[in-house]
Amino acid sequence: MNTRMLFFTWILLVSAFAKAEVSPQEAPQTLKGTVVSERQEPLPYVNVIVNTTDGTLVKAAITNEQGAFIIADLSPNTYTLVLSFVGYTTVEKSITITTETLTLPPIQMQFATETLEEVTVVAERPIIQVEPDKTIFNVAGTVSSAGNNGIELLRKAPGVRLDNNNNVIVEGKTGVLIYIDGRQSFLQGDDLTAYLQSLQADTIDSIEIITQPSARFDAAGNAGIINIRLKREKGLGTRGSISSTVTVGDYLRTNNSVSLTSRLKKWNLYGTYSNYIGRSTGFIDLFRIQGDKIFDAQNDSEYDGFSNNFRFGADHYLSKRSTVGAVLTTNINDSESRSNSRTPIIDRNTGTIDSILRAPNSSESNTVNIGMNLNYRYQDTTGTVFSADVDYGHYTRDRLNNQPNFYVTSSGEILNESITNQDTPITIDIYAAKADYEQRLGNGSFETGLKVSQVRTDNTFDFFDVINGMDVLNLNRSNQFLYDEKIYAAYAKYNAGAGNWKFQGGFRVESTDSQGDLTADSENDNQSVSRTYTDLFPSAGLTYQANRNNSFALNYSRRIQRPNYQDLNPFEYQLDELSFRRGNPFLQPQYTNNVKLSHTYKYTLTTSVSYSYVSDFFAQVTEAVGESRNFLSTRNVADQEVYNFSISYPYKVNSWWNTYANVYGSYSKYTATNPAFISTSQETVGFYAQSTFTLPKDYKLEVSGWYSSPSIWGGTYEIKSLGSLNLAVQKTWKQWTGKITVNDVLYTIPWEGITQFGNLFIDGRGGGDTRNVNFYIQYTFGNNDVKNARKRDGSLEDEKGRIGQAP
Repeated sequence: MNTRMLFFTWILLVSAFAKAEVSPQEAPQTLKGTVVSERQEPLPYVNVIVNTTDGTLVKAAITNEQGAFIIADLSPNTYTLVLSFVGYTTVEKSITITTETLTLPPIQMQFATETLEEVTVVAERPIIQVEPDKTIFNVAGTVSSAGNNGIELLRKAPGVRLDNNNNVIVEGKTGVLIYIDGRQSFLQGDDLTAYLQSLQADTIDSIEIITQPSARFDAAGNAGIINIRLKREKGLGTRGSISSTVTVGDYLRTNNSVSLTSRLKKWNLYGTYSNYIGRSTGFIDLFRIQGDKIFDAQNDSEYDGFSNNFRFGADHYLSKRSTVGAVLTTNINDSESRSNSRTPIIDRNTGTIDSILRAPNSSESNTVNIGMNLNYRYQDTTGTVFSADVDYGHYTRDRLNNQPNFYVTSSGEILNESITNQDTPITIDIYAAKADYEQRLGNGSFETGLKVSQVRTDNTFDFFDVINGMDVLNLNRSNQFLYDEKIYAAYAKYNAGAGNWKFQGGFRVESTDSQGDLTADSENDNQSVSRTYTDLFPSAGLTYQANRNNSFALNYSRRIQRPNYQDLNPFEYQLDELSFRRGNPFLQPQYTNNVKLSHTYKYTLTTSVSYSYVSDFFAQVTEAVGESRNFLSTRNVADQEVYNFSISYPYKVNSWWNTYANVYGSYSKYTATNPAFISTSQETVGFYAQSTFTLPKDYKLEVSGWYSSPSIWGGTYEIKSLGSLNLAVQKTWKQWTGKITVNDVLYTIPWEGITQFGNLFIDGRGGGDTRNVNFYIQYTFGNNDVKNARKRDGSLEDEKGRIGQAP
């Protein structure tokens, strides 16, 4: 497809829509609506006022016991609708009356804290909010969240699971994109885990689980998007907080954070610093059968990490309608790891030990991740919105691996040895820009936008043989891989409503052009990897409000999961003496079609069923090479079908007892498209539940836990059941909060599983020091009413999440 012609045609279409107008009529019309609380309960006796755009009163009314209001005899025009109620934040929104009765979607009012004649009205947000397009996990509503980090919070999020490698699974599918304040994370693998570990829970406001993203979002992510919203403060003035968590596991480790927000009349300035310092442990045992050999590997590891996060932002209010802003984020992560591996190599026929491989490996890694965003937003009273973002991301990582390997007899006599070092620096630059436009059209709103991005990566693998204590570069096992990818995208989306029905539909076009070049002394058949392809991604949603207690939603979307850049590199990397990793230049993207039907009762009890079909599903597989070695590579191995059922229910038993439960069941079926892959299927059930008890003297107690029955990880490992029980007690006084948490009380998080690919079979198990105790303290200071900073959704979205983990 001619990309320039595509965008030229698109601009003409946008221009045509932008000029569309609705001819006003003079006949008076009626405005209808419903007002609900954050708990999605109807709010009676709310003041409803219709003003002209300059503030002149036109009509006034109040809501009935069902939270509904009707205002008749309004002339076609644009008005400002104002809703106010004691204990809630006042809501103002622009509405346009045309030639027909206007029925607004339910208007949600946020709880507020106000002092009235020495009486303080304090309301808490619900732990879980279910909206048509997403589920919101309000972190601030849970006692056990305080003192946790980002990884631990994801485990608590409804419908979310983390596997043994901290990969996120939603509705039975992997391929979830992680966003921070609407902008996709730069990191993946160990670097993403380190970043999330350094995020304190008290800096996180909520976690949004978006399983059916609309056309506005990038099409990447088979299972949708998880968006971590960081906290913003309210009102004019300055406010900040300081917190610290000490975790006692096998070793001590700590998370610390400080945040500050200052809101002036024309400016909003904010900044956050957080870190993670400490040591953790892990183990992984792999019993491998390959041909006539058995390899019984047992590996214990220690990880030292020091991760620092800086985030600074500024918004300048040019006028009531226009705002410009800038955000700078920096993550610096230094880590060291040490592992001691012992692998007896056994003759399968006789059961005798031929030799034992001892590998006391170590590695050092230094990562710097910088992101910059410039943005502009315009919104007027007619519903017209224009926004633009320009982003730049720079990522560097230098990792040095030391791999001594000693083959010894059962008595410890050295048979032979091989000592190597690998230096694997990576540099990635990302450029992105996007623009979005929205306006009212007919009985709904039309939205469209464009995006362009470019990714440049430089991956170097220098392999050294250590001879007589000296590093000697092995040119036959060293290489450099350069990758350049450009993605052009455009989308259109329309929302409309009629009576109790609402509809949204749209499509997104993405054109990808990529080039990868391998430089190496050794011959390789795949020195160059070039691809160009264009895809269409439709999405649609239909909701029906049967009555005030029952609503239904039906959603469809098509998604894509592109390979990580590192997975395309055709060269071979040594992980240890017996294990290697090599990329697959022929790896194809996988595509997912999702359909989801959900029902919500009284805005709290939500039941959903979904079906997904994934074509060209790719997984990391282990292949046997010769008698003793194996290769890790990513292959398109199967077509996957996922059926998922879930129920979520937040419930207030009484004034001192709140509960939440999420129960799910899924059935995954993998139909092999690769002859070495074994077709398989698995039923999985699980739940997350918590109860919070309010005790005298500002104490709270929380009991929470999760469970997952046997499941399939990555399409290859059949994993046994996992779970965790957690206990927490919290005390608040004045501006202080303290908490003690015991995690994984029964030590049930460690995993066990088996896999087979071709003639190679592995029985594995692994885990870490997940059973630990957290001690948390927080102090807040400054003005208690600082206004919300804008949440920025930058243009570095899909590009950031595909930076694969190099060896």
